[in-house]
Amino acid sequence: MTGDELALLEGVFATNYVAPAGPMLGRFEAAMAEVTGFRHCLAVVSGTAALHLALRHLGIGPGDSVVAADLTFIGGVAPIAQLGAEPLFVDADPGTWCMDPSLLAEALASGARQGRLPKAVVPCDLYGQTCDLDALRAVTDAYEIPLIADSAEALGATYRGRHAGKGARAALFSFNGNKIITAGGGGMLASDDATLIEHARGLSQQARQPVPHYEHIELGYNYRLSNVLAAIGVGQLAALDDRVRRRRAIFAGYQQRLGDLEGITFMPEAGYGRANRWLTCILIEPMKFGADREVVRLALEAQAIEARPIWRPMHLQPVFAGATCFGGAVGEALFGQGLCLPSGSGLGEVDLDRICEVIRGCARL
Repeated sequence: MTGDELALLEGVFATNYVAPAGPMLGRFEAAMAEVTGFRHCLAVVSGTAALHLALRHLGIGPGDSVVAADLTFIGGVAPIAQLGAEPLFVDADPGTWCMDPSLLAEALASGARQGRLPKAVVPCDLYGQTCDLDALRAVTDAYEIPLIADSAEALGATYRGRHAGKGARAALFSFNGNKIITAGGGGMLASDDATLIEHARGLSQQARQPVPHYEHIELGYNYRLSNVLAAIGVGQLAALDDRVRRRRAIFAGYQQRLGDLEGITFMPEAGYGRANRWLTCILIEPMKFGADREVVRLALEAQAIEARPIWRPMHLQPVFAGATCFGGAVGEALFGQGLCLPSGSGLGEVDLDRICEVIRGCARL
């Protein structure tokens, strides 16, 4: 916490607005619009809910397909299947770890040949690094397919001088407890399309019509963020720049301590942007380092230090068995060697020394 959240919460309690209504919601949305550059923002319960609402607005349902990043968290894909559509996966570019524009072009060309183009494309800004949005847009625009940016992990990151997600039809952000800032949960749907946001706003409140009684012409969801969590988000958002600087400093600290080890490399930073370094991710090449990713993870766990493999590609998930994937070898290789290291903004130099000492101790075991 930054220190300001308690005063903001006291203000919420003083007004007695603790439900999904109240002035903090508007304040949080306005602050996010200022940070991201999007004209309209909608605060909801999660980034996954934000994606669900965007896809609903686009009319996606049974019989449709949607292209998604293969190397991502399942929350950026599940709403596709939950709406009854078919997810099609596109592998990562090894230079960015984000969706490969050339493979996306292959996927859309394949759909065009079959007379069944996908209804949307959802790339992921992985671990706080933005996808090559302009290159992806060049592909989707040729087919007039909307692109929804999964920027859940990339708040505070930039792409060609603009905020992550800016330039997509809509973008989603997450304030889950593990993100670079948190509201104790929550998400945001952002767009320059006022119609999209207003439709999503209605859907997020059970699609109740603006009449005195309860009337519904379509089914909605209970997705609106509470005024209480919005207050926490307002307090947290003020510290975003500091958090990005700290995460990048932590990444640099790991590089300084581990960069000389043969067999260890770090997630690259694309030349087109500035990552927020939400997580520091490394690749461990066993033949050079002397131990594999799992040996290192377990050695850290034995010292009560949490580390995790990078996301397992979606095409390898049992729930998506048999799904179409364009490429896949890059994501599989990254999963096989990738490890996410402790990256919380509160990590100090002593913490980094301790973590890196364990990793260095695994070399050539």
